[in-house]
This record gives sequence, C-alpha cells and structure tokens, in this order.
Amino acid sequence: MAYIRRGAQKAIVRALQSVGGTASRDDIKSIIAEDDGSGFTHDDVYGTVISRKGNEYIPFNYDFNFAMRELSVIDYIEKSSRGGKVTLTEQGRADSLSDFPNKAQKHAIREYWDHTKALREAKSGSNNANDQTSLYGNDDESTDDAQDVTDTWKTELLASLKKFSPTKFERFSRLLISQMGVKIDAKMGMVVSGDHGIDGFGYFQSDEFRTSRVAIQSKRYSDAPVGEPEIDKFKGVMDGFNAEYGIFITTSYYTDGAKKKAVQGAKSVTLIDGPGIVKLVERYQLHISPVQTFELDDYYFEQD
Repeated sequence: MAYIRRGAQKAIVRALQSVGGTASRDDIKSIIAEDDGSGFTHDDVYGTVISRKGNEYIPFNYDFNFAMRELSVIDYIEKSSRGGKVTLTEQGRADSLSDFPNKAQKHAIREYWDHTKALREAKSGSNNANDQTSLYGNDDESTDDAQDVTDTWKTELLASLKKFSPTKFERFSRLLISQMGVKIDAKMGMVVSGDHGIDGFGYFQSDEFRTSRVAIQSKRYSDAPVGEPEIDKFKGVMDGFNAEYGIFITTSYYTDGAKKKAVQGAKSVTLIDGPGIVKLVERYQLHISPVQTFELDDYYFEQD
C-alpha cells in the first residue's frame, strides 16, 4: 500500500513522552514504528519509494521533518541543533494529547508556513500563491523541509545493503559485529550460509574480563520481516555451537513474535534491524566519511 502523507506531530510527542521527554531523531522514528497507537506502521516510517527523477527516498521523512518544525513553532520541543537530541518543553510533556493540535495551534502553524512561503518567494523572486507544493514539497524536492541530508545518506546506505549478495552481506555483518567488540573466530567464524545455519561465530570479552561465545546470523531481506520461526531455528543452532548469546542482523525488521522469542529462555538473541545497522555504521564510521556544510537561515531573506 502506498504511503499516505499526514501529520506526524502527535506521533512525535507521544514517542517522546514514552521515554521521558528526550530522544534522538532516529530513536523517535524507531519508537513511532514500533508503537501500534502512533498511526504509522514500520513500513510507513522506513519504506522507500522512487521519485519521478529516479531517486530513492523515504516519504515519512517529509512529514517527520515538517512536524519537527511545527512542534518548535508551538513550543512543544526545545530549540536544538540539527542532529542533536530532541527534548519536549514542559508544555509538551504535560499535554494529554486528547485535543492535539487544537485550533489555536493549527492557526499558529498555518501562519508559520505562510511566512516561510513568503520568504521563499522573496528569495526566488517568484510568486506561487496557489502552488501548495512550493510550501510543502513534493517527491522531487530535496530541500531541508522535505528530507535532511542526514536522512539522505542513511536511505542510500540501507538501499545499497539490500542489494548486496548474500555472501557480501554476511561478510559485512561479521565486519560490523567485529567493530562492536566481538572477536571473530578464524575457523568457526567463517561458516558459510547454509552450513550449520549460522553466518559467524566469535567471542566477546566484557569489562569484567568474562568471555562469552557469540553466534551470528544475518538475513538480507528487501521487505519481508524476520519472524518467530527464524529466531527459534537460530536459537536451536546456537545450542549446537554452545553459544551463550546470539546476534541476528537483518536489513528488514522483526515481527512482534520474533522479538518475544529473542528474549525467551536462558539464552537471548540481540536483534539488529535495518535502522539499527545504519546507527552502528554511523557510530563506528564504517566505510563512510563525514561531510560538513552550512546553510543560510531566514535572516538573509527577510525584507526590511
């Protein structure tokens, strides 16, 4: 089913309230995707489509980034730098969301976008009074309002991972997990897919110098989720390797049944989904290079 554009303000506030009022943008999206009451499914939050120009993008990011600006306008989130933590104001923390956004808030948001549109027209020298796409964007835009540059590289990364061959994705998974502190076994850690049902094996030494045996499984899926049977099968294979815990990594996501199965019993399985992979690649800067840029704020376009 195609993604339907809609407001994400309430879902964002609800997500922040559930974790005490402060979270990163990526964590907010993850909470929304897992929250049955958010109004957005996992596919809504992370699903990609192809624009008319042939670029792959996540439609939800448009609504998310618009909503972040709108929440700032009505003083529900504190002003913060791009990429930093998002924090609810006292007003945002206290609202029960039973009548949100209310009439006054909708009016303030409308006034903000009308002002923003006027500034854009002054900047471009055009007058598109009846062109709503000039204000809210469309699937061919790549402006800050529509999709942050920080979102763009993450979308490209996940799309590229989904195109990896199974063998290359297994190698990537072992590389990523080794960056997390797991020492891959030179022999057992290179088991190919289909042999014994695991894609890697290694050892992790904690700060207390306790060494644990770790089994690794990876699944490169485009859209289908990893279900409970796959986790159950992996747990059975872990016993054959005498592993104390497992790490399951996928480019897709996990069903509720898979999540429950992962923490049942004496041996647990750490689940890493597509967005989780992106976070780890960013944390360890694995085959990526940071880029710094600047943008002009509205001050330079206001007319005296």
